[in-house]
Amino acid sequence: MPEVLWIVLAVVLAVFGFVFGIVYRKKVAEREILSAEEEAKRIINEAIKSAESKKREALLEAKEEIHKSRSEHEREMKERRSEVQKQERRIQQKEENLEKKLDAVEKKNETLTSKIAAVDAQQQEVALIKKSQLEMLEKISGFSVEEAKAYLISNIRDEVTHEMALKVKEVEAQYKEEADERAREIIATAIQRCAADHASEITVSVVPLPNDEMKGRIIGREGRNIRSIETLTGCDLIIDDTPEAITVSSFDPVRREVARLALEKLIQDGRIHPARIEEMVAKAQKEVNAVIKAEGERAVFETNIHGLHPEIIKLLGRMKYRTSYGQNVLNHSIEVAHVAGLLASELGVDVNVAKRAGLLHDLGKSIDHEVEGSHITIGVDIARKYRESEAVIHAIEAHHGDVEPHTIEACLVQAADAISASRPGARRENIENYVKRLEKLEEVTKSFPGIASSYAIQAGREIRVMVKPEEVNEDQMVLLARDIAKKIEEELIYPGQIKVHLLRETKSVDYAK
Repeated sequence: MPEVLWIVLAVVLAVFGFVFGIVYRKKVAEREILSAEEEAKRIINEAIKSAESKKREALLEAKEEIHKSRSEHEREMKERRSEVQKQERRIQQKEENLEKKLDAVEKKNETLTSKIAAVDAQQQEVALIKKSQLEMLEKISGFSVEEAKAYLISNIRDEVTHEMALKVKEVEAQYKEEADERAREIIATAIQRCAADHASEITVSVVPLPNDEMKGRIIGREGRNIRSIETLTGCDLIIDDTPEAITVSSFDPVRREVARLALEKLIQDGRIHPARIEEMVAKAQKEVNAVIKAEGERAVFETNIHGLHPEIIKLLGRMKYRTSYGQNVLNHSIEVAHVAGLLASELGVDVNVAKRAGLLHDLGKSIDHEVEGSHITIGVDIARKYRESEAVIHAIEAHHGDVEPHTIEACLVQAADAISASRPGARRENIENYVKRLEKLEEVTKSFPGIASSYAIQAGREIRVMVKPEEVNEDQMVLLARDIAKKIEEELIYPGQIKVHLLRETKSVDYAK
């Protein structure tokens, strides 16, 4: 029995504990729900407050931006108003200036009108005075105008006839004296028609090196490379302290060019040894021969000379590498051919013979370092060997005066050679003298009073002088030109003649405002 009671009691306690737990859990859940609701309300309130604060901030920023834009707009408007006001003031000033100018123009027009009327009145008065003077002269002389003219003509006819005879004699004498001047004029015309450029040549060649180490490679072990180059080319290689450069020296310009090309090829290739040197020298020799042939053909084509022997053409090409007093002999020969042809055309003689002799006159210089004798003798022998005409051979022989020229073509070649050699810039030693002569010519001209400026032109064959119009009138210009010419003749030494050209110009300058 007691065990049943204990069991019942235990069941009742268990039921009571279960019920109590359920009730307790419900209360706990209710408290959590309440706290969650309060937290949600708090979060919502904070969110509302944050949104309102952000809204207020956005409104403030918008107001500030509007205020800033308004102030900038007002500033721009003020600037534009000030600019418009400035433009209005400028326009107003221009209008005032225009009105003043219009007033001045109207006054000038009135003045001119009054002056024109006064001039017309004076002209009428002059016409009346002239008429009255003619009438008075007719009364005094007893002749009319036509009768006076006939009387004067009859009185001076004999005197004029005598003067005409004297003038004819004077003109004949003048033409005889001007024969030499005409010859100089022909030469000057030929020079002006043939404008050639000159470049001073050198007698040694310099080969640039990429670095100084290349000097040692060119010399080679115990000098075998440099000996091989000098033996194959016949040139001397000068290797000194000059940085990154080697000098090639030889009396033969063709050999020097072959050595220069071979060295450039070896430096570019980089393989420098006796076998390679021999190969490059052979290639350079072929290239130089090709250039010689091409230059000879160019000279023949440029001068339009036909029928030359191929060996003569090669010798002409060799002259590309020959210099004389710093002047390239091939270019000099081409120019002599042109000048001789132009002179021949001016004088009406055989142009082809003159041009052919001019081109070949220095032919001996192409091999004068290989054959004994002067270049004239060598050139004559070559021309005879390849059957040139006697006129051409004689011109070659006489172009330096070794024999007396007895043909016009020979004289023309002699003159053309002198012209080409003495042209300003043709030879280095003449440039300084030429410049000094031009400076002296301008200095002599400027020494006269009334000279504004002077310029030597046409290679010193003409001096152009600008005179001051307020100091030198038209009549004085004739005398001044004669005085300048006389002083030039007394103080200067020059070939041919110098034209003194005086210019007088009156200018009037005004400004439109």
